Amino acid sequence: MTKYDIIIIGSGPGGYVTAIRASQLGFKTALVEKESLGGICLNWGCIPTKALLKSAQVFEYLNHANDYGLNIKEFSSDFGAIISRSRNIAEGMSKGVKFLMKKNKIDVISGYGKIKPDKIVDVDGIEYQADHVLIATGARSRVLPVIPQDGKKIIGYREAMNLPKQPKKLIIVGSGAIGVEFAYFYNSLGTKVTIVEYLPNLVPLEDHEISKELEKSFRKGGINVMTSSEVISISNKGKGVTATIKTNKGEKTLDADILLSATGIKSNIEGIGLEDVGIAVDKDKILVNSYYQTNIPGYYAIGDIVPGPALAHVASAEGILCVEKIAGHDVTPIDYGNIPGCTYCYPEISSVGLTENQAIDQGFDIKIGKFPFSASGKASASGNKDGFVKVIFDSKYGEWLGCHMIGAGVTDLIAEAVLGRKLETTGQEVLKTIHPHPTMSEAIMEAAADAYDEVIHL
Repeated sequence: MTKYDIIIIGSGPGGYVTAIRASQLGFKTALVEKESLGGICLNWGCIPTKALLKSAQVFEYLNHANDYGLNIKEFSSDFGAIISRSRNIAEGMSKGVKFLMKKNKIDVISGYGKIKPDKIVDVDGIEYQADHVLIATGARSRVLPVIPQDGKKIIGYREAMNLPKQPKKLIIVGSGAIGVEFAYFYNSLGTKVTIVEYLPNLVPLEDHEISKELEKSFRKGGINVMTSSEVISISNKGKGVTATIKTNKGEKTLDADILLSATGIKSNIEGIGLEDVGIAVDKDKILVNSYYQTNIPGYYAIGDIVPGPALAHVASAEGILCVEKIAGHDVTPIDYGNIPGCTYCYPEISSVGLTENQAIDQGFDIKIGKFPFSASGKASASGNKDGFVKVIFDSKYGEWLGCHMIGAGVTDLIAEAVLGRKLETTGQEVLKTIHPHPTMSEAIMEAAADAYDEVIHL
């Protein structure tokens, strides 16, 4: 039986990053993967969806070329070519991970991994042993009883990225990141899109002002938005799909070519041996401590299968911290109150920390500042004036409680707020930090200035 220091099951951004860090720390490391290196994120999630969204964005630029003084007479979208480009990018990224495994001398074991007692991992009948076994098996599209996915007319995100042809009409159930990103993509290419959201607001985890701004933008772009609405039945008989929706004004029936279920994810914890080893699970999540140790010594878990935000960058950070702890490093548990969230529709959304309502509910006396991109010189020049930056500070100490943005490129801007909060930066320090002009980042400084009644450009 081959022996390793660490065996990792799952090669997504949690697993493969952990494997590299483990190798850097001197551990003999193996990585088990049943499909493609990079997991869902690189192959069916984060990366290929961004490729699709970029194609949609370029197509929108072409549609508005006259706004930039350009005269483009003939152009059209090629749905098949867009999908092909996305798949090629995903394939390239997966090959990149394969190169990193070789570079870091990590053994890649192809097959279905299942844990056994005594820190043994069975991969399709062949057993391997390790001093430490880390589970990073990720998640998949959640299937609701009322929305039984058939993979053709009632689909999840995976099928939505690889459709054989563009649907004329699409219903999307759920308005989290997956739902609104696909809504933007398909609407931009000319599909008639309807979003059905059970809660009162789109992207319901975001600050209420961000949600309302996105809804306004989507409606302006032609997307049919149905909030406070629930799918109560679906029929896929015939050529398309028919959904019956319960709304505040009664039941409505919608017809479409395809219905996309974007109602969340389900952890991949079945059939991997948790019961055989005795690892504790609660509410579809493996229970771990602050260093990702399970209740059974020598077994660890990270990413979507443990409590916390199901985000690629979180999984990577958890895995790095886990193996550094195993190596004896002095590590500090992750601050889950300072995790950035990003949504890549247009306008983009990013946020970190408390929303306005959360800050009030927690008893803070707050200062709020907002700066619209319509007042930004860089935004005007680039033709992306939609959206704003909203900052929330504690009135007493100036603590940066939250930052919420919607607009072009804001997923790249949010890191300033994450770093500022990590360093316990105050509102006055943000305000007095010189930002380059003209840039979109100035909006953060201007929003801080607005919170302290010192804003210049409003």
